[in-house]
Amino acid sequence: MMSMPMKWAATASLTLIVACTPAQQDELTRDAARTAVRPVLERNFPGIPLEPATDCVIDNATSGELLSLAADAVTGPTANTVEIVSDIVSRPGTITCLAETGIPAVLGSL
Repeated sequence: MMSMPMKWAATASLTLIVACTPAQQDELTRDAARTAVRPVLERNFPGIPLEPATDCVIDNATSGELLSLAADAVTGPTANTVEIVSDIVSRPGTITCLAETGIPAVLGSL
């Protein structure tokens, strides 16, 4: 069960998102989702460049996944966050994105 401050934060976040234009809503959702994705990538894929890898995950997520990840940003990453990120990382588009942006950066730093 969510504590009262957590409920307030979730309600405040939702209120802010609803009051925005669709483009602003999308950007706020994507930014919040990034907050939940980064710790999962950092823990499950040590050494991967976080910013490009996070962008690959966000860019290959569905709208529903982005909303779930954005909600997880309020409470912190959960098992559901890990499952969603793992599903997105395993998609061909994400793998291609990581190969083009994330992995060469790791190899170049060796």
